[in-house]
Amino acid sequence: MSTVMLKPQLEPESRDRLRLLSVEHPDPHSVLGAHPCPNDPEGVVVRSYHPRAIAVECLLADGEEHPLEPLGDGLFALYLPETKLPLRYRLRFTLPEGEPQEADDPYRFPPTLGDLDAHLIGEGRHERLWDIMGAHLIEHEGAVGVRFAVWAPAARRVSVVGDWNRWDGRRHPMRALGATGCWELFVPQAEVGQLYKFEIKTAYGELKLKSDPFARWAEHPPNTASRIAGPVGHTWNDAAWLEQRDGTDLRRSPVSIYELHLGSWQREGTPFLTYRELAPRLVEHCQRYGFTHLELLPLTEHPFFGSWGYQVSSFYAPTSRYGEPDDLRFLIDELHQAGIGVILDWVPAHFPKDEACLGRFDGTALYEHLDPRRGEHPDWGTFVFNLGRNEVRNFLLANALYWLEAFHIDGLRVDAVASMLYLDYSREEGQWIPNQFGGRENLEAIEFFRELNTLIKRDHPGCFTVAEESTSWGGVSAPPSEGGLGFDFKWNMGWMHDTLGFFARDPVHRGHHLNELTFAMLYEYSERFVMPLSHDEVVHGKGALLNKMPGDPWQQRANLRLLLSYQWARPGKQLVFMGTELPTYREWNHDWALEWQTGETPEGQGQARFLQALGQVYRDTPALWIKDHEPGGFAWIDCEDRQNVVLSFERWGEEGAHAVVVLNLTPVPRFDYRLGVPHAGAYTLLFDSDHGDFGGSECVAHVEVTPEAVACHGREQSVLLTLPPLGALIYVPK
Repeated sequence: MSTVMLKPQLEPESRDRLRLLSVEHPDPHSVLGAHPCPNDPEGVVVRSYHPRAIAVECLLADGEEHPLEPLGDGLFALYLPETKLPLRYRLRFTLPEGEPQEADDPYRFPPTLGDLDAHLIGEGRHERLWDIMGAHLIEHEGAVGVRFAVWAPAARRVSVVGDWNRWDGRRHPMRALGATGCWELFVPQAEVGQLYKFEIKTAYGELKLKSDPFARWAEHPPNTASRIAGPVGHTWNDAAWLEQRDGTDLRRSPVSIYELHLGSWQREGTPFLTYRELAPRLVEHCQRYGFTHLELLPLTEHPFFGSWGYQVSSFYAPTSRYGEPDDLRFLIDELHQAGIGVILDWVPAHFPKDEACLGRFDGTALYEHLDPRRGEHPDWGTFVFNLGRNEVRNFLLANALYWLEAFHIDGLRVDAVASMLYLDYSREEGQWIPNQFGGRENLEAIEFFRELNTLIKRDHPGCFTVAEESTSWGGVSAPPSEGGLGFDFKWNMGWMHDTLGFFARDPVHRGHHLNELTFAMLYEYSERFVMPLSHDEVVHGKGALLNKMPGDPWQQRANLRLLLSYQWARPGKQLVFMGTELPTYREWNHDWALEWQTGETPEGQGQARFLQALGQVYRDTPALWIKDHEPGGFAWIDCEDRQNVVLSFERWGEEGAHAVVVLNLTPVPRFDYRLGVPHAGAYTLLFDSDHGDFGGSECVAHVEVTPEAVACHGREQSVLLTLPPLGALIYVPK
């Protein structure tokens, strides 16, 4: 038995005490908690710091209770002779305002992150970063609590503050984990659902209150705290969908995308419908129109609703505006069970400068470049990610994998790819820095995209990526092994611009501008394209699609039917923004629901029947999609009939299956229009955009035509057709 010291050394070293009380200690665990007594190797000293406590008691596992001696300034200590470590105990705090508070001491626990985690973090190769960073409910050393971990390498001190500690940064300072730059703390007092942030003292002594970059649940905006997420509570029922998805080649499948802003699709009395309320409505709507995929504008948490989600504050948290994370899982699960894929708009290009967000996170340019010529976006007033930093690249790569795994997302539409690829994007001379070879290409972004798409194909082979890339950058959808970026598809912004420009023209002038429709075929097979008529085309004074069409109201609706028929029938996958199914003239506004009342009018019912029929024909006709990205899937019949302003082409499927598509781009019907066709047998009319059920003129179109042995358009046989005004016809062999 050891000799008990009359005066055990309870006080920490003066330097440690000063750093602890000034809340600047990088390793509070070295002072607080249970430690060998400095002047009694057989005894233990337990220290606790609580600046508001009147008294503190130590509750040992064997039931003994010992009061701690106050050392002043909120510091308390207890000497336990002949005691061995590790020591299991709890602390009971007596506070001025009420009942004592009892909990395990956070400072008695060893680190919750292992050496392998630290190594992978340092290399930027932790592909499941979301499992260890942020806030996680775990069991550790026999206690249940929340592990907090955050990356802030330049911080002088980091504390986790929240509902359980009255947001007092003195209560739970975290420990620095060596060279990783990470800070960690296990807090048994914290519970699922509580709000929290990180209080960071910078190297310059400035205090910052930051949301958790890895938070998986966020406070309802405009508030900016993070919320402790519990284990996933949703039971998935989409195994059949995932199996079918993983065995499907989307390049040779029908892909028809409905782009949606969740907060302004429908509203009923309350500010927003919830994920769960929207689920059955969206399932019915997508099935009604034959959409294969639903593309959601960014659902990652964002403080400003008017950013539509493109200025993200929490990259791992779905917005709380519509419910909890499990509610979003429910929505996606319901869509999957109905055979509908889900695409998430993903924003790795930039992030907002809001004080609670990633910007200058630890007082330095941590996630962003310091130099504004690389680190700030002149168009959007946002920070740009520093992809040259391992930890930042890891943050984004893991984020992409997280959404695919944790929420069963099927595809990522990657926003603003062009802004990432070019160092001089939206910048004048002197406002950008060339790469190491003197060029304008962002070499770090190129490697980032290649790694992103390689990882997704390795870990989630049934998932896909779509690039919103607005320039002629080569190989966006080519594999990295061939020097490409590795995306599965690219938005065809050139097609969108030229097509809308053509359809905005008065038909009397269209004959001189057919090249605006035909030009896209010259580069059609340079990439795998999606044709977007997206939200960007119906905002900021651009007006709704109907507003872009010339002529009287009937001609405007006919033009819109013609445009959509052309989009569905030509090569490539198609995307339309919500509201296209309505005859609305009001451009989209995120603060209003769509004008659903217009769908109840005769014109609205006709538009709905048109889009339903078009979607059904598209999905039922493999020739319209199976060879979208193969030159053998398309052939012009006539792309130069400027006199009649008629375009005609063939779409080819397997084993000779094909469709003949004819577009009359003027409001004048064309009678006895001779058209060369590739097949000698009879043709049946599959689709007529001018049908009376759609609000068309019911100009008589031949339901069945038999070719004559009259050579035309380079074919040995031809048919005579009646072409309806501003109408599209699709014929298939009988």
